Amino acid sequence: MNHPYENARNWSFPNRLRQTVLAFSALFLVTACAFEDAVVPEYVERPVDEIYNEALNVLQEGDFELAATMFDEVERQHPYSNWATKAQLMSAYSYYQDDSYDSAIVALDRFIQLHPSNADVPYAYYLKALCYYEQISDVTRDQKMTELALQTLGELTKRFPTSKYAKDAKLKLDLTNDHLAGKEMEIGRYYLTQGHHLAAINRFKSVIDKYQSTTHVPEALHRLAESYVALGIQMEAQKVAAVLGHNFPGSQWYLDAYALVEGKLIVPTKDDPWYKLW
Repeated sequence: MNHPYENARNWSFPNRLRQTVLAFSALFLVTACAFEDAVVPEYVERPVDEIYNEALNVLQEGDFELAATMFDEVERQHPYSNWATKAQLMSAYSYYQDDSYDSAIVALDRFIQLHPSNADVPYAYYLKALCYYEQISDVTRDQKMTELALQTLGELTKRFPTSKYAKDAKLKLDLTNDHLAGKEMEIGRYYLTQGHHLAAINRFKSVIDKYQSTTHVPEALHRLAESYVALGIQMEAQKVAAVLGHNFPGSQWYLDAYALVEGKLIVPTKDDPWYKLW
């Protein structure tokens, strides 16, 4: 009985080379025939207004992904036309409507960079802010999108304070700040319940210092007084309660703080850090 590899040894190298060449030749012929049979679409340049209006129709029909692609085609075929500039912004809007926020932000950043003096730049900033704003999660989650929304809204109101988007941007700015303050309060309350009073104090002070115009300040002052009482720093608690009563005399937070310090309040003097809130 022959060894399984014996025939392979008797197969001369030239024969093996010839077989290999024939095999590759056959493969090349099959591939070439396949390319010949394939239909390669011919590139046809279309009038710019035709592509743009067709993209608008698709956008109105609600196919936002296709609309974005078609607006991009306007720029690809007619990159130096006025239509291309409009199409860049409309592409970003289509991505936004499709909830493709990352693609929209990239397109908007590009529009702002290429056309810094364009009349629609304020809208581009506003739309970019919305992309971040609509991704804001609840206060128990990471607040990166909240911070980016805050940054973009702030840039819009600073650069274009008289634009028609500034009013809504300021409103959303307040809501965004309130959201960030809520996150600080969430962490502060957790530290308070765990008995980490110094860590809680830092969080509540952060709310008071950074987010003075938010709805969380009265509770932050009360929780601060509560933390000081827990640490036995009664004098600081009495000052905080006094500040709370001066700024929010009718709030339940003040009534609770007043009871907490047993009605003993200390009005901060001018050289006291709490005086700035008086």
